[in-house]
Amino acid sequence: MLFFVMLTVAGLLAGALNAVAGGGTFLTFPALVWLGLPPIAANATSTIGALPGYASSAWGYRSELSAEGALGLRAIIALGALGGLIGAGLLLVTPGAVFDGLVPWLLLLATLLFAAGPRILAFVRARGLGPAGPALSGAAVLAVSIYGGYFNGGLGILLLAMLGLIGFVNLHGMNGIKVLLSAVLSLVSAAAYAAAGLIEWDAALIVAVATTIGGYLGARGARLIRMEHLRIGITGVGLVMTALFFAL
Repeated sequence: MLFFVMLTVAGLLAGALNAVAGGGTFLTFPALVWLGLPPIAANATSTIGALPGYASSAWGYRSELSAEGALGLRAIIALGALGGLIGAGLLLVTPGAVFDGLVPWLLLLATLLFAAGPRILAFVRARGLGPAGPALSGAAVLAVSIYGGYFNGGLGILLLAMLGLIGFVNLHGMNGIKVLLSAVLSLVSAAAYAAAGLIEWDAALIVAVATTIGGYLGARGARLIRMEHLRIGITGVGLVMTALFFAL
């Protein structure tokens, strides 16, 4: 019962956070670890649990999905899938003890990226750093996708910043590509994790259903929440989780 209740609550809150601002990983990943899953299995299970929410969001943005900059949409998706597969492969060959040591640092990085998200995007736009050429654009998509295939935390803000660098200016289009790439990354990584037997399917199903419901409710209530207050709250949660993992 504790297993079901904790994952349901974590999934509902994570889905709502992802729908509004991102940061759901700060809840589902620690919940799975505290319920007894090894960190690598928790990361794999959390990733597949987030997939339905990403997919439904991408469907909602389907009319906004168009490429800008030097790369076409198919090239971006293909590079995202390749990067996600490489990242998942890197996770599979990472010894459990090494990943355990990396987890607090990955959570800290994700928290800092989330907290600095608006400043990062403002910096990219103010400096006029994009659009990059095809080679640099492809390298940027691949690099961020590898990170996303390895660890999902903070992926959304990295994707938005990367899309700004490679020439995207339409914010709705950027959000659409962001969730589409997140869905592609989650799908290919989850396939690799499943083949390696890393996914706890009972937990993944609970998280998937809960995040889907939470995502719908979060999207419905998004206008009632001040974004800066939500960002402060999520950052606080991320810092607490990071401190707890450092203390373990």
